[in-house]
Amino acid sequence: MAQKSQEPHRQTHAERRAEQRAKAQARAEQQAKERKQQTIIGVIVIAVVVVLLAVAGMAVYRSLHPQASGGESSGTNLTVEQAHEQLKTLDSRPTNADDEGGILISKDGYGKAVENVPTIGIYMDFICPGCGSVNRQLDANLTKLVDAGQINLDLHFMAFMDRFSTDDYSSRAANAILYVSDHDSNPDHLLHAVQNLYAEGFQPQEGSAYVPVSDEQIKEQLTNAGVPEEVAGKAATRNYDDWLNAVFGYTPHQENLQNSEGQMSTPTVTINGYRWDMNSASGGTMFDALLNAIGLKPDQVGVEGDLPSIGAEGKPIAE
Repeated sequence: MAQKSQEPHRQTHAERRAEQRAKAQARAEQQAKERKQQTIIGVIVIAVVVVLLAVAGMAVYRSLHPQASGGESSGTNLTVEQAHEQLKTLDSRPTNADDEGGILISKDGYGKAVENVPTIGIYMDFICPGCGSVNRQLDANLTKLVDAGQINLDLHFMAFMDRFSTDDYSSRAANAILYVSDHDSNPDHLLHAVQNLYAEGFQPQEGSAYVPVSDEQIKEQLTNAGVPEEVAGKAATRNYDDWLNAVFGYTPHQENLQNSEGQMSTPTVTINGYRWDMNSASGGTMFDALLNAIGLKPDQVGVEGDLPSIGAEGKPIAE
């Protein structure tokens, strides 16, 4: 007896609707899952972009504000206290440098302060145009005061303006002068070498007007100041870079060097540790104003025994 063939099952209308609803629900769940994943990825991308922009912004800020004050020292990853400690302990510390980063010069030589006379501090960078102007107005006469035992001179060499040259001129010039201070016992040679580096016609301009200065050109300025050939010939060194970085990290944060806005820049001049306003003179030259500030008359300059009235601890005399 022949069997009846089985016919394929035909979905009812209700079954077809149920299947369509299930497929639609599955698609909706998959789309929701994809949207969630995209949202997570988007949040991560936005977070990364924000971080990168913050880092870039901080880099730009630091490049434009190299001396901005804060808990960490400028130009380094050290705290101010750590940078100060480095000044005192680094192997690259110049022999005649003190714990505050200065090289003191008097008529008696390096590091030997004359008693009962003011100490003039000068903070400088060798490409800084303002520093060159101050040097050309003051240093020749300051040398006379030093030689007569009327002042002590405290020189602070800084090198934070390398970005305004194409060959790290600030650091190279500072290194050369520090080498001279370590290897030439005559401080007069150092003072004249500093003057030569700031001489009109030699001190380079900063930024786009900068023209490269060779080590040989620096050497010539040193030998012209009386620095022995064998010393000048070896002065093109970068042995003091770490110490200069520590100076950069510490010096701008000293409150006595900061202006009313809490910033320190070069040039800065101090008298017995008090910041002196170089623009305070109402008339005459900058040197005339300095003489008034320390209490010395023009006809007393270079006269041994005629000492400034403020002594070793007095504040600058205001006009």
